[in-house]
Amino acid sequence: MQRRVIAAPVAVLGDMLDRLAGPNDTLWPDDEPLWLDRPLGAGATGGHGSMRYTVTAYQPGLRVRFEFPAGSPLAGFHELWVRAITHERAEMVHILVAQPRGAMLLLWPLADRWVHQALIAELLDNAERAATGRVRRPARRSLWVQLLHTVRPARAAETVR
Repeated sequence: MQRRVIAAPVAVLGDMLDRLAGPNDTLWPDDEPLWLDRPLGAGATGGHGSMRYTVTAYQPGLRVRFEFPAGSPLAGFHELWVRAITHERAEMVHILVAQPRGAMLLLWPLADRWVHQALIAELLDNAERAATGRVRRPARRSLWVQLLHTVRPARAAETVR
């Protein structure tokens, strides 16, 4: 689980969540664009890089759940949600509940986990920046993640929709 408390009303973060994978998406990092076959909503399918999933739950302004399809290298789901803490502070949370399968049994602990965590940290930076105009403690890619990004070309180029 990764989370960030942001000095903004839940409606501001919820609006960003609702624009996920759309033309005005301010959350998703540019390295590996998130795409969906239709507007964000239950039943939309898409992914980023070579990872695929389906939106199985969507509560506008609050929560979206993506489930990995049968045969995917991960079995399970991930969610992004927001919740109010006060009228002027909210929290954005990402959870991943999944079991690696096949080659991902090796790739997840060695590489993909670290790249995924960096991607979500950058997403949370994007949320804070868009909501407040700055990031108090910006995420920094570890040397390992930087190396993985250099030896593993951007998956966006590999994406076949």
